[in-house]
Amino acid sequence: FFFFFFFFFYLFFVSIRNISPSLRDIHFIALIHKMVQLTSLNSFSLLLLGTINPIASFAFNPPHRGECRFFIDTANTFDWDELLPCGMFHGVTTNPTLLERANEPCTIDNLHSLASKALQYTDEFMCQTWGTTVDEMYENGMAISEMDREKIVIKVPVTAAGVEAATKLSMEGVRICLTACYDSKQALIAASMGVEYIAPYLGRMNDNGKDGFKECERMQNIVDGLGSDTRILVASLRDANTLADLACAGLDTYTFSPAVARELFNEPLTDKAAAEFESAAARGAVLESQIPFL
Repeated sequence: FFFFFFFFFYLFFVSIRNISPSLRDIHFIALIHKMVQLTSLNSFSLLLLGTINPIASFAFNPPHRGECRFFIDTANTFDWDELLPCGMFHGVTTNPTLLERANEPCTIDNLHSLASKALQYTDEFMCQTWGTTVDEMYENGMAISEMDREKIVIKVPVTAAGVEAATKLSMEGVRICLTACYDSKQALIAASMGVEYIAPYLGRMNDNGKDGFKECERMQNIVDGLGSDTRILVASLRDANTLADLACAGLDTYTFSPAVARELFNEPLTDKAAAEFESAAARGAVLESQIPFL
C-alpha cells in the first residue's frame, strides 16, 4: 500500500514544474527511504523501482552549488568517464570540431547516443546545429533536441542566419546557446532575444589581439544592465587561474577542457597533506590493535 501511495504521489509531484528536476529526484529518494522504513521493501523491489528513472541516480545539482555552472568541453567519452563522476560539472558542451577530434560522427543519431551518456552524470548536454541555410540549422536543431528539450541545449553561431534559426528554435521551446562570440556587443543580441546562453571565446579573442577577459566582463555588465537572465558561458579557457579570476569578476558560467579540469586538482601541497593524513590513519590503526583487551 505504502509503495503505490508514494509512487503515485511522486508521479503527481514531478508534474509540477516550478522546481528543478534535480530537487524532485532528491525528494523522491527521501520518500523512498522513508517508505523502506515503513514497509520493509526488499532489495529486488528497490532495484525495480530504480529502473523507472536511471538518470536520477546520477544527475542532480548539489544544494549548495549556488549560481555557478561548470561544463566540460569535450566529446571524448573517456574524459567523461574520468571527470564527470567528480560531481562538479553541470553539463557537457560539444561542437562539430570537438566531435571530429574525438572521432565521433557528427550525426543526429550519434548526438542522441552521446546525450544519453552525458545525461547520466549531468543536467545538460550542449551540441551545435549545422547547415548552410536558416532552414537547415533549424531542422537539425529540432532533430537534435527532440530527444529531450529540457536537457539538450542547441548551440547556434551568432551570425545573422544563426540568430534567425535560433529564434525559430526558441519559438518551438528549444533551449539556445549563441556561440562563436568574439565581441561584447554581441551580448546585446543574446539579451534582446532572451536566449539562455551566449558563449564568448576568451582565449581566441586574446589570440586575435583583443582583451578577452575585459570583453567577457563587459558582456556580463551588459546583460546585468539590461536586466537579462542570459548567462555568459565563457569558453576557450586555457588555464585554471583564469577561472578563478572570472569568478572574482562575477562571472559564474564556464566551459573548459579536460586539461584545465585536471589542473584544478594540481596542488602539490594538498597532495602532501592528504598523504600525511593517510599515514597518520595507518599509524592509528596499528595503535588500536596494540590496546590490550580489558
